[in-house]
Amino acid sequence: MASPRRKPFVWFAAFLVWLASAAHASAQPQQLDTIKDVFAKLYSCWRPPPASRANPMDITVIVSFNREGAILGQPRITYESANAGDNDRIAYRIAVMETLQRCAPLPFTEGLGGAVAGRPFAVTFRSRKRPPKPEEKRAWLIQKIL
Repeated sequence: MASPRRKPFVWFAAFLVWLASAAHASAQPQQLDTIKDVFAKLYSCWRPPPASRANPMDITVIVSFNREGAILGQPRITYESANAGDNDRIAYRIAVMETLQRCAPLPFTEGLGGAVAGRPFAVTFRSRKRPPKPEEKRAWLIQKIL
């Protein structure tokens, strides 16, 4: 049996082993298993340009990935808000490319990697607020008290 002086050392060693295994588990990126997970991961990497550099706008990029999650080919910008100026467009294009560089390669599971390899994703990044839906006034719903 271990002497009373060795018990704290054993507990400390066990704690260090547990800490190292927890750090190793958290260092492994979480595998993406659904298309919803792919979009969530891309949106988590999105950092729009600050409002001082560019006005808010929407931008859509089409990008494909190989089965390992690396970008396949060159991403294409397919939509930009019509009211955006040239400086706004450039700032948002840079932000989109930085987002893709930050996220790639995506950690696909084997099944998802085989399913999405080479297929285009249209990803829309929105930074402007949508106008609120107008409230309908329905006269036929108002109860009349006679």
